[in-house]
Amino acid sequence: MFKLIRYLKPYSFQIACVMILVLFQSLFELYLPFLMSKIVDNGIVNGDIDYIIRTGGVMLLVAGCCAFCAVSSGYFAARTATGFGRILRSKIFSHVEDFSLQEFERIGTPSLITRTTNDVTQVQMLTLMMLRIFVSAPIMCAGGVIMAVSMDPTLSLVLVVAVPVLVVIISIITGKSLPLFKAMQGKIDRINLILRENLSGIRVIRAFNRTGYERERFNEANLDLTGTAVRVHRMMATLMPVLMLVMNLTTVAIIWFGGIRIDTGHMQVGALMAFLQYAMQIMFSLLMASMLFVMIPRAAASAERINEVLDTAPSIRDGVRTRKSGGGEGGFVEFKNVSFSYPGAEKPALSNISFKARPGEITAIIGGTGAGKTTLINLIPRFYDVDSGSIMINGMDIRDLTQKDLRAKIGLVPQKAALFTGTVTENIRFGKPDAATEEIRRALDTAQATGLVSNLPEGLDSVIAQGGTNISGGQKQRLSIARALVRKPEIYIFDDSFSALDYKTEAGLRRALRGETAGACVLIVSQRVSTIKNAEQIIVLDEGKVAGTGKHIELMESCRVYREIVLSQLSGEEIA
Repeated sequence: MFKLIRYLKPYSFQIACVMILVLFQSLFELYLPFLMSKIVDNGIVNGDIDYIIRTGGVMLLVAGCCAFCAVSSGYFAARTATGFGRILRSKIFSHVEDFSLQEFERIGTPSLITRTTNDVTQVQMLTLMMLRIFVSAPIMCAGGVIMAVSMDPTLSLVLVVAVPVLVVIISIITGKSLPLFKAMQGKIDRINLILRENLSGIRVIRAFNRTGYERERFNEANLDLTGTAVRVHRMMATLMPVLMLVMNLTTVAIIWFGGIRIDTGHMQVGALMAFLQYAMQIMFSLLMASMLFVMIPRAAASAERINEVLDTAPSIRDGVRTRKSGGGEGGFVEFKNVSFSYPGAEKPALSNISFKARPGEITAIIGGTGAGKTTLINLIPRFYDVDSGSIMINGMDIRDLTQKDLRAKIGLVPQKAALFTGTVTENIRFGKPDAATEEIRRALDTAQATGLVSNLPEGLDSVIAQGGTNISGGQKQRLSIARALVRKPEIYIFDDSFSALDYKTEAGLRRALRGETAGACVLIVSQRVSTIKNAEQIIVLDEGKVAGTGKHIELMESCRVYREIVLSQLSGEEIA
């Protein structure tokens, strides 16, 4: 929690205002019982109406100042806490954006969502409470003790017994609740994971009649969280009745022994009334502190999870000697003995991959399932870093480029088309924010998506739902291709991006791409031989290794793996 305090620096002035206002509020509250005792002992007992009016006026003024300080401190505390939450969410979001795919896989998307929302809220609520109570409770407790002792030192012995009992009770309960609060946050992650999988995979779940199984899985996680929550809140629920019991017993003891003190002439009625109020202020300050201690365990667990994200260093960073590559060279891509393994994998996903992809040519990558095609493609934009070897673009190692400069050269169409909530135009401009309408239409025309857009109710202004759920898979692929085309990059990467297209649409798209991508380096990953048979270079992968490189005819003669793939897909006439 203390590591996050540095993000409160922009609100130093507001925090100082809260501290000062809470200080004065506490002093005013401590002064009120003293004035009341004077009214009783000097005004009411002596029948001095003028004294009662004068002192009563002072009490009203003090109460008004106390109310002003309370409202003002609450205002500044709320602004500080909400601003603190905003900064934390922004820091987490911007830091997560720098993560490589390895960090996403290790922490998990549902957990990152929980940490950015629920965990930040817990820390924000604690901050609000601390700003009000952290100053107020100690002052009220210490000031109450001082004022109570000044009223009657002997009667103060009651507090010597009551206060330690309260402290012990609070310490025991909060100490036992901390591990349970930590467990709760992890179980919230689990519920988020299951809920996210259900919402995103609802079609598959219904298609396979697995709604009952998923309901049981969710209920199991829900009951697990509920059980932990019940345990921790049952523990916390015992705190308030026990504290109230101790406070009421203390009140009875003060009145009992105070009455004896008055009867013996050692104390006045007004002093007893003031002493009782000071005792209540001491008790309520401890009660407020206990409320803070109730929140601290859960907020501490949340802060630990937030710090875990912020302390996670991205495994992929810009090089120490970062350089920008020169322009006008096209996109010459070269793999030099590249090997890569996923964390924890038993064997490399790629081993000693070497090839050159030249500008103005189409380089195709084909292979069986699990051969490493997508892994190879993901290394080019540095979604992962190679274990050994190097990837060169225009003669420069990609690790010497800034990630921004590197990715500005690339137009990627991923294996799973990803669209965002917004209009067709906004989705296409995701590739080039300042793209003109004419550029967008040209990209759509090349991607064979003009007819698709014209059939939508509002054309380019038609809204695409989150994830593109309101259009088909082939339509999503074509819009994703148009998004990459409008960027006009040096390197185009199509990762099995034509799989959802019919053969006629794909043929038209390939013809249009030839003219649109002339002069650029084009890498195509595909399972279809018909998609890549006319490529200038075909790279065949088998179990993470290059099984063959060349043109279609050459590979049919020299590469067994490629020949088997071709024979499984094409007829004799198509092969020829």
